[in-house]
Order: sequence, then structure tokens, then C-alpha cells
Amino acid sequence: MSEPGRRTFGPTVLLGLAGSGFAAVAGHKQMLTVPESTLTAAGGLARTVEDRSVQFPLAGALALVALAAWGVLLVTRGVVRRVVAGLALLAAAGIGVVVVVGGFVQDDQASSDLAVRLGLNGAAIDTERTPWLWISLASALVALVAAAVAVRMVPAWPEMGTRYDAPTGAGGAPESPGADPADRSNLDLWKSLDEGSDPTQE
Repeated sequence: MSEPGRRTFGPTVLLGLAGSGFAAVAGHKQMLTVPESTLTAAGGLARTVEDRSVQFPLAGALALVALAAWGVLLVTRGVVRRVVAGLALLAAAGIGVVVVVGGFVQDDQASSDLAVRLGLNGAAIDTERTPWLWISLASALVALVAAAVAVRMVPAWPEMGTRYDAPTGAGGAPESPGADPADRSNLDLWKSLDEGSDPTQE
């Protein structure tokens, strides 16, 4: 494993998990809302925050995909690992696109939809961006940068050793004479378990 790979592995994975995790939480919160004062001034009745707010559930779903991808990345190797890193990158980018489009490009449409829901004139109300929208956007950016680093550096990152895989020699191919003694002892343990005996009692 190269020195750059050793240095970037831990921080990048932590950033990816943190960014995706915060985005998953923020993605299920209110992104746009009509303030209570604006609602009453427009002649509307008092409503709960949920009734006068808009969520972006797709952003939350994509954040969960990115979070799962980071978990899978930790236990895979080779080409599969790089594909999973690419999936994390696409999911993080998707979160950002959903938040930007919903919160900035189509916010007028959201205001109109809320006006219809509240039974008011759309021109009489304005929506405000909540702190959760900004948290979601910042988290998506962090997750995106971490995933981009992962795609580039994943070939140099440490991988889970094959010693944690179930041995394939039990009942199959014979042991290699040149196999490491520790590997042979692990194989013996697996064989004993397969045969129904308790190797710890031997």
C-alpha cells in the first residue's frame, strides 16, 4: 500500500460517511417553509410546520444510497470496490442536484403548490429556505468531494485481507504444501466446524 493511500484512506472514509449521514438526516426534513407570520398575514389559519413546508424525499433516498455505498466499499476489493466508489459519487451528485433544483430553481413552483395546499393565493405567500436545506447542500458537497477522492485513490487503499474469507479448501482443493502455517491452522478450524466437532475441545 502506498503512503498516499495510507494517509487518505481513513479521513476520506470518515468524510464520506459523515457527509452522507448528515445528508440522509437533512433529506427527510423540511427544506422550504412558509413562516407562520406570513401565513396569518395572508389570511390563512395556523398550521403545523409539516403542513406549511416542503420536503425533498429524493435527496434523502440518494443520501441513504451513498451511505450504503461507503459501507460496501469497506468490505469489497478490486473492480467492485471502484464501481461502488463511483456509485457513491453519483449518489452524492444527485443529492446536490435535487436540493439545488428544488430549493433554488423550482422554489416558485413549491410556493404555488403550498398556496394550493393551504387554500391561499400563490402571490400572497413566499417560502423561505430552512437551515436543513443548507445543511443538506453542504453535506452533499462533502460527500461528493470524498467520493471523488475515493474513485481516484481506491486502488491504493488497503483492502480486507482474504484471511477473513471462508476457506475454499474444505471438501474441495487440497491444501498447498507451501501454504502459511497460520492459514493451514485456520483451514483446520473450518474443517472441524464443518464436521460438527468443537476444535476448542481438542
